[in-house]
Amino acid sequence: MIGRIPVANVAPVVACGRWPAKAVQGETVSVFATVFREGHDAVGANVIARAPAGNVAASVPMRLIAPGTDRYQADFAVDRRGRWSFSVEGWGDPVRSWRHAARAKAEAGQGVDEMAVDIEDGARLLERAAAGVPARHRRALGHAVDTLRDETLTQVSDRLAPALSPNVVDILTAHPLREHVTVEGPYDLWVDRQRALFGSWYELFPRSEGAHPDPHTGALVSGTFRTAAERLPAVAGMGFDVVYLPPIHPIGEINRKGPNNTLAPGPDDPGSPWAIGSRHGGHDAIHPDLGSLEDFDAFVARARDLGMEVAIDLALQCAPDHPWAAAHPEWFTLKSDGSIAYAENPPKKYQDIYPVNFDKDPEGIYTEVLRVIRHWMDHGVRIFRVDNPHTKPLPFWERLIDEVRKTDPDVLWLAEAFTRPPMMHTLAQIGFTQSYTYFTWRNEKWELEEYLRELSTSPTADYMRPNFFVNTPDILHAYLQHGGPPAFKVRAVLASMLAPAWGVYAGYELYENQPVRQGSEEYLDSEKYQLRPREWNRPDSLAPYLTILNRVRREHPALQRLRNLHLHHADNPNVMAFSKTTGSDIVVVVVNLDPHATQEASLQLDMPTLGFGWRDVMEAHDEVTGQTFWWGERPYVRLDPDFEPAHILTIRRG
Repeated sequence: MIGRIPVANVAPVVACGRWPAKAVQGETVSVFATVFREGHDAVGANVIARAPAGNVAASVPMRLIAPGTDRYQADFAVDRRGRWSFSVEGWGDPVRSWRHAARAKAEAGQGVDEMAVDIEDGARLLERAAAGVPARHRRALGHAVDTLRDETLTQVSDRLAPALSPNVVDILTAHPLREHVTVEGPYDLWVDRQRALFGSWYELFPRSEGAHPDPHTGALVSGTFRTAAERLPAVAGMGFDVVYLPPIHPIGEINRKGPNNTLAPGPDDPGSPWAIGSRHGGHDAIHPDLGSLEDFDAFVARARDLGMEVAIDLALQCAPDHPWAAAHPEWFTLKSDGSIAYAENPPKKYQDIYPVNFDKDPEGIYTEVLRVIRHWMDHGVRIFRVDNPHTKPLPFWERLIDEVRKTDPDVLWLAEAFTRPPMMHTLAQIGFTQSYTYFTWRNEKWELEEYLRELSTSPTADYMRPNFFVNTPDILHAYLQHGGPPAFKVRAVLASMLAPAWGVYAGYELYENQPVRQGSEEYLDSEKYQLRPREWNRPDSLAPYLTILNRVRREHPALQRLRNLHLHHADNPNVMAFSKTTGSDIVVVVVNLDPHATQEASLQLDMPTLGFGWRDVMEAHDEVTGQTFWWGERPYVRLDPDFEPAHILTIRRG
């Protein structure tokens, strides 16, 4: 049943409150609601926020943000992890209603006699209101009441003056007399640690780091966690704070894939890390070529010492020789000939992988997966990048994530789900911390802007946090294949400046861009199927540029948020302009999306969004080139991709 004071369209609310909206520690949460009532009497509203312990952490008055639409907003800060909640209270404001009517009648020329009843009504309302204000304010309200009743005053303006004074108005705005209080909620809000929203990810294959030719056979020998740890200072030096490792487990020998996904591996071919499990163990084991569990612990510790976290891949699938296949054949799908069905995504075939059938023994599978996750948590892993979560039942993930949250709310989950929007959105709603996105396939200005509006505003931004990877071992977009080094710069600028979380797959800084064949997004000589040592010290490396991008991100809080993105107009379809602001921190980015040619544009900046008047002049400092410009509302830009395809500008008042 609708409340006496209707409160509608509350946000952020996910699926009518079925799942919590999301925030991170230190973030300011904006709550919106439509509050109204019958007739013309005034209403008010406020937000009550409760911390995970259940105590009231904030009671914040809501302000009318869109006159004529009854839309209100209030903001509160969240300072600790866990499950918060908030409610919206709507109420009638009889004092404000009286004040409006009394002022209108007085301005219309009504005298004391005509308004005698109105004046007494006001006195009684203020007496009621005085009971709910702090003692220090009661004298002011008492004076207003006495003046309303002072019959020696014959002018209406004199009688009303104290009651309508700014001081009394302020007191009763802060401590209003509320009638017909209606509560909508509570609605849950899950608050994560900062890394859930902000982070720079670097993906590397440990087996490639330190890989070297065997002195006797010439065959490449796998790197180890010890040799991979030697790469970590360089990764940290570029400003990355999450090191993501593809599966580190034993790799199946049955139906092992060879280079470029061939079906004829040689004796020294290592196979795909996603074909998990062999006689050496399964999801809780380390590939023997990489070292021991102690070596993994040392790798995690080294990353931690350098200010980074280690994320590992959770790929719930098995090679044919995984221990699960022998111990639990009931966990898989049997074909009519009695064989276990391998994974397929026609026309792609994955003969080296058995997908788990979660409907066969859901409780047994759940128990085992939870055990595996807690095993790696015990070894310092607090971030899981989940491979293809959209191919597993959603109730499985909802239960699993919720169970881990109960004991370890700092554990984060990245969904690698390049699939249809409803599935991606629901994965985010049921608990995944971050999500891969369609960013890789958004390259034109119009499609980028359209997608960014979706991601950065309600309702999507209430539950889905994007992670903009510029490339992955599976995805080498045509833009990078044909755009040369400028394309790598452009995509890095877009990803790192637009999204609080972004990532690169190793080799990006070396401009690796050769597809296995034209029209394919697969890399030639893909690291998924073979060892790939690299010469990291090339003089043309993009590493210094990535370092600048990550430095700017760390120095500017505006770039560590999602909902503060604002798009600005540029009169060239190849030039994109946007800004992010947090308090006094302002960053404006202008990008030439054409990696092949110089582009010019006149911008039209939304100056009030940047905190300036339309005629103001601002100092714009380019964080990449060191140049300083003096910009107004309509600056001109010329961006040469061979020199510098983007302006990354920090703004100061001129």
